[in-house]
Amino acid sequence: MTSLRSASTARRRRAVAAVAAVGAGLLVLSACDKPTPISTITVGRSSVNSEASCYDDGKELKTADVATCLKDTDIKSIKVDPDETVRFGVDPEIADKGWTILMNGQPLTDSSTKTYRTIPGSVFFNAQYGAQGNSTLVSVKEGENEVNGLWSFRLKKDS
Repeated sequence: MTSLRSASTARRRRAVAAVAAVGAGLLVLSACDKPTPISTITVGRSSVNSEASCYDDGKELKTADVATCLKDTDIKSIKVDPDETVRFGVDPEIADKGWTILMNGQPLTDSSTKTYRTIPGSVFFNAQYGAQGNSTLVSVKEGENEVNGLWSFRLKKDS
């Protein structure tokens, strides 16, 4: 009888320990930040994607925060042959609010609700569009009239 009780007690202890471990795991996961939507740039066979450099769960960002984000230097880069097409892709969550491609902080395109857009690579190195030198800051701005998120990339001329 004693061995049955100790086996039953051991099983209960293991069950309680397992439930506690699962609960602790869920608690740790709930403390994690929710990932932001992703924006991707593809040139030829190369692509780079990023979470937002500025994002507040889809809420409107303050102008000062946006200006700071546009000065961010810790951004991903991709080489662009001016003869190639640059493809921009965004998560549907971004597209639903409308999004605009910015070049050096200025609108390059009108707002779109599509998840995918293409632009000739030569545009990003053409002074007529505000390009300077062999590197251009390109950002995806979420929001039609307001800014709800900003994803930035550095395009480097590859010719």
